[in-house]
Amino acid sequence: MVVKNRISGVICEFNPLHNGHAALLRHMRAAAGSPIVCAMSGNFVQRGEAAALDKWSRARLALQNGADLVLELPLPWALAGAERFAFGGVSLLNALGADTLFFGSECGETAPLMRIAEYLLSAQLADDLRPHLAAGLPFAAARTRAIEKALGAECAALCTQPNNILGIEYCKALQKLRSPIRPFTVRREGAAHDAPLEGVPQAAASSSQVREALRRGFSIGPLLPAPAAAVAMRELASGFAPVWPEAMEQAVLAQLRRMGPEDFSRLPDVSEGLEHRLYRAARQAVSLAGFWDAVKTKRYPLARIRRLTWSAYLGLTRDIPARPPYFRLLGMTEKGREILHLAKNRAKLPFLSHSSDVSRLDMPARHVFQLE
Repeated sequence: MVVKNRISGVICEFNPLHNGHAALLRHMRAAAGSPIVCAMSGNFVQRGEAAALDKWSRARLALQNGADLVLELPLPWALAGAERFAFGGVSLLNALGADTLFFGSECGETAPLMRIAEYLLSAQLADDLRPHLAAGLPFAAARTRAIEKALGAECAALCTQPNNILGIEYCKALQKLRSPIRPFTVRREGAAHDAPLEGVPQAAASSSQVREALRRGFSIGPLLPAPAAAVAMRELASGFAPVWPEAMEQAVLAQLRRMGPEDFSRLPDVSEGLEHRLYRAARQAVSLAGFWDAVKTKRYPLARIRRLTWSAYLGLTRDIPARPPYFRLLGMTEKGREILHLAKNRAKLPFLSHSSDVSRLDMPARHVFQLE
């Protein structure tokens, strides 16, 4: 049972906010009875693409469905793999002074995810990985085998499900930061993450199914809470949404072709000669899909390649701070204003609520802001 606390946090994308997200926010309010702070991705998201709706619209959706304060997860962490994405979000909530972190998972239990996280941060992991990597297994498969040997088949099975994987990364981040934040997970209901859209979309659709419904011209009204649907429909009618990768395809390909191997080597998450594979594909591809197909392998999955593509286009390199260096306000309620007032006296990072606030940042933090 969750006890009453001061601030409940959630790390999110809301791309877009659907009925399942609204249910999570309701559960947080009922379980903890405290103000809700969202650390939300900006205009680009972890799957390696632009968000379907811009960050200001998605912040409004969050506030209309129970959030009190929405802070931006800056681009280098929003457009990152699960480990860095989770570490960035947890770092923001930890610096704010949040007490509780809520997240969805397939298993619906915090204890096994924390146990796996502890093992993955232990010295034992390296020894357990070595024989599997020597046998030629990709890192993810080798890690699953190591977990199975150390913790059992049930724990290993949890590591094959996407929301569990992200939950484990949240738990790892909490342990790395020695954070007092308590993690609580809620069993994910409805369509599975990235499940294909089959026929007419249902009310329990996932974000990926909502986006696919938009592509196919279905009405998304039943898939979103009523206030969220109104905001989304307004953005769609204005022509500002949805945003698809194809709209920027030629510009992205042009940027990729201007880059040499040394430029690719400076991107986040590039190692083991991947820069040469990226360079060769960029010289030959005539579409983004063709570029991704030419680079991806079992070792280099599509999501990673998509993130690298947008990192190249947006000017992201590995030369960034370890943690988000500021709080950027995207929206708040009156209760959120109270959180903000109290947090400014105790928070460990500067707040940005006006463009003039950027001048107070040091150069590394200013660089992160300018990437937005």
